[in-house]
Amino acid sequence: MQGKHLFEYAVIRVLPKVEREEFINVGIILFSKRAKYIRMMYKLNAERLNAFSTELDIDLLENTLQSFGKICNGKKDAGVIAQLDIPERFRWLTAVRSSCIQTSRPHPGFSENLDLEVERLFDELVL
Repeated sequence: MQGKHLFEYAVIRVLPKVEREEFINVGIILFSKRAKYIRMMYKLNAERLNAFSTELDIDLLENTLQSFGKICNGKKDAGVIAQLDIPERFRWLTAVRSSCIQTSRPHPGFSENLDLEVERLFDELVL
C-alpha cells in the first residue's frame, strides 16, 4: 500500500426535524492524520431541504456549515476549536450531537490522492 494514505471521512447531514431522525446528506469531511490533511465540502440544496421542512433557516444552516469549514481550515476567527491539531478538529466536528446538523460515524479508507477522494465521496454521497 505504498503511496496510499489511510483516511477517515464522515458525511455531514441536516436533520430538518431532529426528533424524526430523517436526514439529507449535505457534505463530507475527510481527514488523514499521517498526511496532515483535512478538507470539507458541502452544498445546501434549499429545494430538497424545504421538501422535508419549510421551517428550516437556510441562512443559519449556511452560516453553521461555513463555521465547520473555518474549523477544518484552522481559521483563527473560528475560535479555540480551530486552533486544535487536525485529528482533534476532526473528532470535534464528528462528535455525536442532537442538533439539526450532524455527521455520520467516521468511515476509513485508503487513497493515493486525498483531494480526488473527497471529491469522489462528495459526488457519490451528497450530490
